[in-house]
Amino acid sequence: MIKAEWKGLDTLQRNLQRLGDRARALDGTHSVPLSELLHPGFIRAHVRGCSTVEEWFQKSGFKVDSTDDFKAIPDAEWDAYIRSSTSFSSWEDMLKAAGTEMVKRKLFG
Repeated sequence: MIKAEWKGLDTLQRNLQRLGDRARALDGTHSVPLSELLHPGFIRAHVRGCSTVEEWFQKSGFKVDSTDDFKAIPDAEWDAYIRSSTSFSSWEDMLKAAGTEMVKRKLFG
């Protein structure tokens, strides 16, 4: 009788279980601080000449000291700043990319 042994299968099953657990943790609606979503690695990769979201906001020329300040910025002007200082064409595109990156990090570590 020939016996087959799969040592890697147990590891694969554990990894798939962990991935499933992480995916379930991401299910639903979550609030994420902007500083976590636009973390320094993301900013360095996508924003010219800045290392942090705070530095990037400061260079914008807009007052961004509070959520209300941020909401008061006209969308067209903010998107123009996005186009001129990042690799994105709009704020929405930038947030989607950051969200996708965050989900990948949380799923795959």
